[in-house]
Amino acid sequence: MTDKVLGVLGGMGPLASAHFMLRLTLLTPADRDQDHIAAVLWSDPRVPDRNAARSGTGPDPLPWLLRGINGLKSAGCTAIAIPCNTAHGWFEPMARAAGMPILHIVDAAATDLRRIGITRGSIGLMATPATLAMRLYQDRLVAKGWNILEPEPEQMARLVKPAIASVKANRVAEAYAPLAEVVNSLAARGATAVVLGCTEIPLGIQAGPAEALRVPVVDTIDALARASIAWARE
Repeated sequence: MTDKVLGVLGGMGPLASAHFMLRLTLLTPADRDQDHIAAVLWSDPRVPDRNAARSGTGPDPLPWLLRGINGLKSAGCTAIAIPCNTAHGWFEPMARAAGMPILHIVDAAATDLRRIGITRGSIGLMATPATLAMRLYQDRLVAKGWNILEPEPEQMARLVKPAIASVKANRVAEAYAPLAEVVNSLAARGATAVVLGCTEIPLGIQAGPAEALRVPVVDTIDALARASIAWARE
C-alpha cells in the first residue's frame, strides 16, 4: 500500500480526461488491481473556456480550477496532473494554492522527447492558439535545447482549430486528416518530431494511420501519464 494518491484536474475537455485515465491505467506496469495508482478524477466541463479567457473575450477559469484543486485536496490527493495544456497558463497560482506537487505537462513532454531519442534540434509544436500565444511550450523547451516550429496562421485557422473543435464535439474521425496534414507540413519544414500540445490533438491523430505521419509525435496525454507513473513509483 502507498499513501500517494494522484488527483486529476479534468473536464477540459471531458474526453481528454477520460482518455488520460485509460492511458494511466494501460501504461502502468501491473499484474493486479493493487499494482495500479490510486487516483481521483475531478472532471468539471463547466470550467470557462481557456482560449476565450486568454483573448479577453471570456471569464477567468482560475476560480473553477482552484475549486477543483480544493476538491482534490479534500479527497486526500498528494499530487495533481492536469490533462489540459492551456490550463497550464494558470500554473503558478494553481501551484501556490495546491500545497502539493502539480506535474507540469511541458516537462512531461520534454521527458518523452528524450525517451524517443530527440534530444536537440527542431521540433514541431501543435497546440491551441492560447497555448501558443502564452509561449507555454516554446520558452520552456527552447531553454532545454530545442528549436520550435509552429503551424502557419493559415493552418491554425483552417486545420488545427477546426480539428480540435471536432474532437470536443465527439466527431473524432473528422480530425485526423487536417491534423496529419499539419504534422507532415512541420516535418517538411525540418521538424524531427511533433509535440501534440493540446490533449484533443492526440485523440484526432489516433483516429487514422500512424504510418502516414512522416515523423514521430509526442502525445502529451501519454507523456503526462508516464510522468504520473514515475511520480507514484519514486
